[in-house]
Amino acid sequence: MSKLIETLAEELERPREVTGQVVDHIWGTYEIDRDDVGDFLDARLPSLEDYEHDLILSPLFTPKLADQALFAELLGKESVPKAQWPALIQQLAARPTQARLVTSDNQRHTVTLRDVILERYVHRLRLDGEISESLLSLLEQAAFTAERPTLKAVARRAVWENDARRNILTTYLTAAGRSSVYQPGDAVRLLQLEEDYKPGDVAHLMERIPVWQEALRQEIETSSNPKPFFSGEVQANHGYDRDQRQEDNSRISAKKSEFAFLDRLHQVLIG
Repeated sequence: MSKLIETLAEELERPREVTGQVVDHIWGTYEIDRDDVGDFLDARLPSLEDYEHDLILSPLFTPKLADQALFAELLGKESVPKAQWPALIQQLAARPTQARLVTSDNQRHTVTLRDVILERYVHRLRLDGEISESLLSLLEQAAFTAERPTLKAVARRAVWENDARRNILTTYLTAAGRSSVYQPGDAVRLLQLEEDYKPGDVAHLMERIPVWQEALRQEIETSSNPKPFFSGEVQANHGYDRDQRQEDNSRISAKKSEFAFLDRLHQVLIG
C-alpha cells in the first residue's frame, strides 16, 4: 500500500500545464484576465469552495487510459477494493498532496489538492479492476510487449465485467497474439468500440463489423468527392480556398484508419 500511495502522490504532484480549457473557465467565470491566471491560482483559489475547485481543476485531474496504465502495471492482477479508497484519499490529503501547475508564462504555482480532487483522481483509476490469471497470461504474449501496461489498463475497464463481453476481449487477445495483422493500439481501438457501441458477444460483434465498415465507406467516399459547383460564378465566389466543402484530411484519415482496424479485427476473429 505504501508503494501505491507514493505513486499516487508522485503522479498528482508532477508538473501539469494549465490548459486552455482551464484558463477559459477561470476567465469566463471569475472575469480574470488570462495573463493573471497564475495570480488567481496563488491568491484566490485557496478561498474558493470545494465545488469550485472541482470545476476548475477537474480537467487536469481526470485520469486517462495512460494514467490508468501506470497503476495497472503497478498492481498486476491485484486490486484495491472501493472500501479502501477513503483511506488512500485521507493519506494523500494528510501529506498534504500539492499540485504543481504551470501557466503559459512557464511559472509554477503550488496548489494544495483537496479531497474533492483526490477523490476524483482515485475513483477514476479503476483500482478495483481485476485481471484473471488466464487473461494476464494472454497479455504476456510477445505481440503485446510494447504496450503491455496499456493493455492491462484496457483489461481492467468496467465494460468487460459482463462475462459475454469479457469473452470478446479474451477471444481477441488469444487470436491477436498469434496473428501477424495485429498493430499497436488495436486493443485500445477495440476498447473504444466496445465502450461506444457495446456489442454483447463475439457473434454480435462479428455481425456488426460489415455494417460499420459500409457506413464508413460511404462517409469516406462522400467526404472525398464533394459535389461540383453548378456554375462558374458560384465557384468564383465560394470556391478555391473559400470552399468549405473540401475534404478534411485529418477526419478522412481517421475514418480510413478506423476502417482498416475493423478489417484487421475481422481477420483476427475469424482466425
